Amino acid sequence: MPKPLTDQDKRKQISVRGLAGVENVSDLKTNFNRHLHFTLVKDRNVATKRDYYFALANTVRDHLVGRWIRTQQHYYEKDPKRVYYLSLEFYMGRTLQNTMVNLALENACDEATYQVRDGSALGHSWTLTSFSGLFHSKLMKLYNHDNRQVEEADDWLRYGNPWEKARPEYMRPVHFYGRVEHTPEGVKWVDTQVVLALPYDTPVPGYRNNVVNTMRLWSAKAPCDFNLKDFNVGGYIQAVLDRNLAENISRVLYPNDNFFEGKELRLKQEYFVVAATLQDIVRRFKSSKFGSTEVVRVDLSTLPDKVAIQLNDTHPAMAIPELMRILLDTEHQKWEKAWDICTRTCAYTNHTVLPEALERWPTDLLQNLLPRHLEIIYEINRRHLERIAKLYPGDHDRLRRMSLVEEGDQKKINMAHLCIVGSHAVNGVARIHSDILKATLFKDFYEVDPHKFQNKTNGITPRRWLVMCNPGLAEVIAERIGEDYIRDLDQLKKLLAFVDDDSLIHDIAKVKQENKLKFSAYLEEHYKVKINPNSMFDVQVKRIHEYKRQLLNCLHIITLYNRIQKEPNKNWTPRTIMIGGKAAPGYHTAKLIIRLITAIGEIVNHDTVVGDRLKVIFLENYKVTLAEKIIPASDLSEQISTAGTEASGTGNMKFMLNGALTIGTMDGANVEMAEEAGEENLFIFGMRVDDVDAMDKSGYDAMDYYNRIPELKQAMDQIAGGFFSPDQHDLFKDIVNMLLHHDRFKVFADYEAYIKCQEKVSALYKNPKEWTKMVIHNIAGCGKFSSDRTISQYAREIWGMEPSLERIPAPDDPRQ
Repeated sequence: MPKPLTDQDKRKQISVRGLAGVENVSDLKTNFNRHLHFTLVKDRNVATKRDYYFALANTVRDHLVGRWIRTQQHYYEKDPKRVYYLSLEFYMGRTLQNTMVNLALENACDEATYQVRDGSALGHSWTLTSFSGLFHSKLMKLYNHDNRQVEEADDWLRYGNPWEKARPEYMRPVHFYGRVEHTPEGVKWVDTQVVLALPYDTPVPGYRNNVVNTMRLWSAKAPCDFNLKDFNVGGYIQAVLDRNLAENISRVLYPNDNFFEGKELRLKQEYFVVAATLQDIVRRFKSSKFGSTEVVRVDLSTLPDKVAIQLNDTHPAMAIPELMRILLDTEHQKWEKAWDICTRTCAYTNHTVLPEALERWPTDLLQNLLPRHLEIIYEINRRHLERIAKLYPGDHDRLRRMSLVEEGDQKKINMAHLCIVGSHAVNGVARIHSDILKATLFKDFYEVDPHKFQNKTNGITPRRWLVMCNPGLAEVIAERIGEDYIRDLDQLKKLLAFVDDDSLIHDIAKVKQENKLKFSAYLEEHYKVKINPNSMFDVQVKRIHEYKRQLLNCLHIITLYNRIQKEPNKNWTPRTIMIGGKAAPGYHTAKLIIRLITAIGEIVNHDTVVGDRLKVIFLENYKVTLAEKIIPASDLSEQISTAGTEASGTGNMKFMLNGALTIGTMDGANVEMAEEAGEENLFIFGMRVDDVDAMDKSGYDAMDYYNRIPELKQAMDQIAGGFFSPDQHDLFKDIVNMLLHHDRFKVFADYEAYIKCQEKVSALYKNPKEWTKMVIHNIAGCGKFSSDRTISQYAREIWGMEPSLERIPAPDDPRQ
């Protein structure tokens, strides 16, 4: 077994991380010491780990700021078209290491901090990597208590954020409630409640090109300080409460989990983001020079030539009526002109086909919170249905299906329909997903406007998801084909020439084993389970949801457990099966699935007959930072959703790039992964989309599978009978009832094929050389799944822009 990496190994010069030049190291040491002494509290003599973190973060940020300013200067002078990507949430991951990789500072920082530590320049020893918990990928931390998921607030800003810069000079008012007045001078939205939106900017560096873009987040602030008169008359407490209510808008974000909850606070959040952003867009459009506050453009008719707005799912859909409100009520455009500007500016990305995930806001809620916007939506719908009626005379059912307003017990606005009608482009995020949108969910709209519909298959950044999280593999690849693949992932195809190269096979297997040893130690420390690092690391990490079929994985675990119990002396392929993810706080079934996974683990992991041949671990509080640890260590990636339900997935791509093989259905991006790597190099099983459609028509009878397949029946009987919940035999009755009687995602229909496919996986794993050759085929097929390709396609085909590979001058270089 390969030995774990030593400190000396870790400090080796790795070209893809940037060279540690003497000047770089010396400057970094000087700046680090300076920041550390400024960071330290005056009456403290000893620096904490957090002090060290902030000192290093500020040192690296210094290298960002000049490039950030230079980027703005460079592009303001050119006055290019700008893209505004509107999303209610960003899964950022940690910023420090990603920034060091992109600025080619990682080795220099490693060497500088090593010298500071080893040379006792500060008088004490420290380890940067031991500090954790400063940033979390969500505003909600989830952990297990008594095998349950429990949510607790994650105050990720409690110690400050060295990467963000408050921009109070660009604070904007956002209005809610009130009423609408139609006057001879125009429409006025009056008697509103005002909340201020304070922008915070985070620099996002490009890969070694000196370009630094901006992620702008908005924080809600009360509009004014306390009124002394209120305080004097005893209204102080109410004033405090009112202020808190205003600032609640950005205090906690509803987790997005394909699970729509129509809460007023969520709608407030969605409108707050788009209202603040659109004011910001118009302000920037009207000024043209860096740092200028003067209005130089007064005609918004050229807005689509200078601005592209991409709506990431329906969450920012209120951008369409908000832009119309600005154009109509503030800029006094005629409807036809305003609508032309709006539709040419906005584009919409759909992320789900699940009906329960699609946003439908009650009209009475909109009437109360955003009365002017509801008026505009009604007018958009009137004109839209007028057009459809002309195209399809007498087709009243089509009008009902295509309306933005859904009638019923509670009248609602279909936000996906609003996005389609108000945008010039609509895209899915994998080819099969985009085809399903055109064939089913948005079929009527596709028939009317086929030119609007496109596909943009998702991608991942190889900087974070290879160079940063798996530097050993990144270097092995660079040794064979050079470093240019980091910018041009298609070059990974060159690895096909080395598929039979014994040295590459050895090196890739060695890196994988080192990653597994490292993650095994992490699991033993954090989960108190001793792991066999020679076992297959079989991993399913994603949001907990019925359509992702963690339950199918559970049935395989139980079946494998029963087989080992039955034939304990057989030469079983050892597995460590890890399942991780978060359930939406209000999603009962998802939370029960977590309890089942942990309950199975309790039985399996303590069974002496099974021993280390099978272990089951639920990875709690799954987030980007944990993904960066587990993905490089994984052997098998579980992508087992029911065909036709997963839009794309990006985890599947991350596992593939990091040398895990995929067991999966022909769903989402799995289809294109199989095309790129060769279907024979993935473990594909189960129903295809056409099979699922046929079964929907003929009927799915779960009891037929249950009665016909003995191993399936045994597993279900164990769950139902309390084998995994001895203290509460009926604990999982809701899961059993769902699987047997109303399972929309047809778990049993794919059970046999899944079990047989897993047998093939186990057989191949016993042949390490052939397994690794298949891994090389997969890595070589990853080129298509770079986010660089995805963004280039968005730019050319939706935003009307040509992507640039330009490297702008660094801050200390002369400007061109």
